[in-house]
Amino acid sequence: MKSGNVESVLKAPRPKRSKWTHTWREYKKNKYMFFMLFPILVWYAIFHYGPLYGVQLAFKDFSPIRGIWGSEWVGFEYFKFLFFQSPDFLRILKNTVIISCYNIIFGFPAPIILALLMNEIRFGLFKRVAQSISYIPHFFSWVVLSGIIMMMLSPTHGPINYLLSLVNIDPIYFLADSNYFRSTLVVTNIWKEIGWGTIIYLAALTGVDPTLFEAAKIDGADRFKQIRHISIPSILPVITIMFILSLGGILNAGFDQIFNLYSPTVYNVSDIIDTYVYRAGIVNGQFGLTTAVGLFKNIIGITLVLGTNYVVKKMGQEGVL
Repeated sequence: MKSGNVESVLKAPRPKRSKWTHTWREYKKNKYMFFMLFPILVWYAIFHYGPLYGVQLAFKDFSPIRGIWGSEWVGFEYFKFLFFQSPDFLRILKNTVIISCYNIIFGFPAPIILALLMNEIRFGLFKRVAQSISYIPHFFSWVVLSGIIMMMLSPTHGPINYLLSLVNIDPIYFLADSNYFRSTLVVTNIWKEIGWGTIIYLAALTGVDPTLFEAAKIDGADRFKQIRHISIPSILPVITIMFILSLGGILNAGFDQIFNLYSPTVYNVSDIIDTYVYRAGIVNGQFGLTTAVGLFKNIIGITLVLGTNYVVKKMGQEGVL
């Protein structure tokens, strides 16, 4: 073959592989990984996407005898009732937003602060013990923890009120007084979840280049300045993503916790959307009304996630989409 022909063959454009061919090759290359992923996909399909079939209950006068398809359409009647006729829904919505905002304002920074503090501990044994102790409450259900909390906060024989009595403070009914109930919810929720929340931030902190801290020490930066100028900026993308996801659940104020701790004396400040759905749907059988409430929650949640993600990306940070 002549040299000119060789050069022409080498310079000839190779046929481009289609996007689908490349994708199929990647799937085939990692087929065992996808086999491991298959049970998770099935689980999501059955328990997350399958129930979407029942969303139409929000627009129907559901009858168990006639079924979902046979029930009569009522349009937006349930939504009109919730927002314009229900005497309780706006108060319940207000309680939900207030409790969720308290949890975000006070509960969201708590694991970040704890992770930053634990990252500064140099004594390995103490650090591991402290982490283990902080994780333990997460693994207990609110049914168990509510009994512990009621015992600790009892106005008659609880240790908290006993300590208050030592400084001549009258017993406080933390779980029966509207002035203290929301604060009690926030504090106990932080106590339960703060240790578990630190896992993500501690994992992010382990990925920070140690030479950055060494260089900062040489430049005379103390521990506080190292945290401010190295640790926090390094985990800021993780903080941003977690914050976006937290805003998406702003209408989830914690059914398990509130259901096990509240009582009729504090309904005015503790009755939230999820407890309302429990009474209306499970107790009274108003399935269409409760489906409308759930659809409203999901619309608000996805709107907040997309809106916050858009704003965060405009500010130059990493988003979730």
